[in-house]
Amino acid sequence: MSDHPYRHLPDEAYWRRSVARADGMVDPVAGDFPRLLPTDRVATAGSCFAQHIARHLEAAGFHRLVTETAHPLMPADAARAAGYGLFTARYGNIYTTLQLLQLLDRAERRFVPHEPAWGLPDGRLADPFRPTVQPTGFGSLAELEDDRAQHLAAVAEMMRTLDVLVFTLGLTETWVSRVDGAAFPLCPGVAAGRFDPDRHAFRNLTAGEVRGQLAAAIGQLRAVNPAARVILTVSPVPLAATMSGRHVLAATTYSKAVLRVAAQEVADTLPGVWYFPSYEIVTGPQARGRYFADDLREVTPEGVARVMSIFLRHAGGIEHGEVATPSPANPQPSAGAGWVASMCDEAMLDRADGGD
Repeated sequence: MSDHPYRHLPDEAYWRRSVARADGMVDPVAGDFPRLLPTDRVATAGSCFAQHIARHLEAAGFHRLVTETAHPLMPADAARAAGYGLFTARYGNIYTTLQLLQLLDRAERRFVPHEPAWGLPDGRLADPFRPTVQPTGFGSLAELEDDRAQHLAAVAEMMRTLDVLVFTLGLTETWVSRVDGAAFPLCPGVAAGRFDPDRHAFRNLTAGEVRGQLAAAIGQLRAVNPAARVILTVSPVPLAATMSGRHVLAATTYSKAVLRVAAQEVADTLPGVWYFPSYEIVTGPQARGRYFADDLREVTPEGVARVMSIFLRHAGGIEHGEVATPSPANPQPSAGAGWVASMCDEAMLDRADGGD
């Protein structure tokens, strides 16, 4: 059996020992992975889990690209509540590949959505594509559009100046406009606006759609920045609620499977694109569930630190003992879960839906 094609792979006993290690320190990264330099301008985008990646990269001494900043006189807490500094630009959580593709198209003025604003109960306005980044809303449509123009200019600058984009895929479920297909991060009526079945529709993206949208977004990015490298990862955070008609557990399995397959296919077919296994590190059998908080949904600071220690080992040549603690300073799991939930738009769906 010396010529067996699997002769160089670990045997079954080795696999069992590796997965069953009590410390859960299995490193699932194998093969080629990009090495980041401290001078590389790293942009981050995606679901709320991507916020962790941004903080840890900065704490480890990497150049986290930020193209949209708050006014210098704005207090730090107010700036964070307004979405500044969470990602490279103030786009908030980008849960789906359709959102990402349309954001890049809007930044390059190839797409202008038909729906310009959503109303708030007090008469102020919210941006349908960033419904939670302005906590008190905008006073007028002109004010909203001025802020949006500044934001899209910051996205365009990000596209042209980044060296690496780290994108975390979060969901397949989305709400779109029946008029022009514009994708919203939240269902109209959850944070702002009003749901209208004649104007809004639910969509659950397929693996083929996610793969095509992701490849198209990378193509748009490289049209203006040919040397851009892309690292894809899938958020381990399960769905809070679903409109698919399935139980939320089955809906989560579908969503993560679709995202995982599409991300791998894009990484396998496009040069300069890699997949990083955040999802597997947190949810794999070797973790024994230890990286989820008491709500069994949010990832604990310990889990995030484990993901980032492996990422930094491969991307930066930094071992765990060298990694600095990001701000806010290493909270306890329950506090960390609360901090993440406060920045995660999708948590609103659980409150609106009544939970499951």
